[in-house]
Amino acid sequence: MNAVKFEDVTKKRKDFTLDNINMTIPRGFVTGFIGPNGSGKTTTIQMLMNLLTPDSGNITLFDKSHKNHQVKQRIGFVYDDLYMYEEFTVNKMKAFIAPIYENWNETLFQKYVKEFDLPLRKKLKHFSKGMKMKCSLLFALAHEPEFIIMDEPTSGLDPIFRRELLDQLQELMLRDNQTIFLSTHITTDLERIADYIVFIYKGEIIFQKSMLEIQEQFHIVKGKKEMIDADTETLFSGIKLNEHGFAALYEGDPGIFDVYGEEMVIENASLEDIMYFLTREGKK
Repeated sequence: MNAVKFEDVTKKRKDFTLDNINMTIPRGFVTGFIGPNGSGKTTTIQMLMNLLTPDSGNITLFDKSHKNHQVKQRIGFVYDDLYMYEEFTVNKMKAFIAPIYENWNETLFQKYVKEFDLPLRKKLKHFSKGMKMKCSLLFALAHEPEFIIMDEPTSGLDPIFRRELLDQLQELMLRDNQTIFLSTHITTDLERIADYIVFIYKGEIIFQKSMLEIQEQFHIVKGKKEMIDADTETLFSGIKLNEHGFAALYEGDPGIFDVYGEEMVIENASLEDIMYFLTREGKK
């Protein structure tokens, strides 16, 4: 069952085109959304949120149009910054936001206020980056959404708070079976909590795979420079050469390199490795 489905979605922008996007976000899992800056992540999210209209194609949320008001009630959105009135306190912001949602849960709101250790009467302009992120998450969760969209939620946070936030998301995921769509350039965060990855580059979906598939299929192969020739070069999705040897991204069964024995080193590729090799110009 999918929470979201994009079917042949196209959107032309001034500097690039999202071309014939097909992707799904499975219900009850964490899906990571990765790609270099300018690849189309924000545009995709803006279309999903009905802030931008696709030129063509279809987007559904819980098998209904993404424009449906009742469907929007089931979404919580966490931005990379706090888009709220800086002069407001948390309590004043609640008075403004709570009436918008039919399923506002005051008990849950108070629970997260306590859990996140947020001051209710302090103006938002005096909040730290971490407190602002907690505040954004607080208002996203308090109306009991089934689907949470997060756009660069850990950007600019210190490593300790980032880890705390990810732990809270993982706990939420396990406890409430939430569906989370997390767009970020910090791929190590996704390696900790994501079940699926959607990789977008230059307006095209490069792949959508489970983390298990990624771990099984993508490897970094290292060896001496002279081992790369016209034949072996075609095996790899990208190669980096230096005076000491080569490192390359291989997609498939690494068993084909067993014949080289210890002359080649095989490692699991990280998401950062995969992004690096698949987006390198010239791939060499």
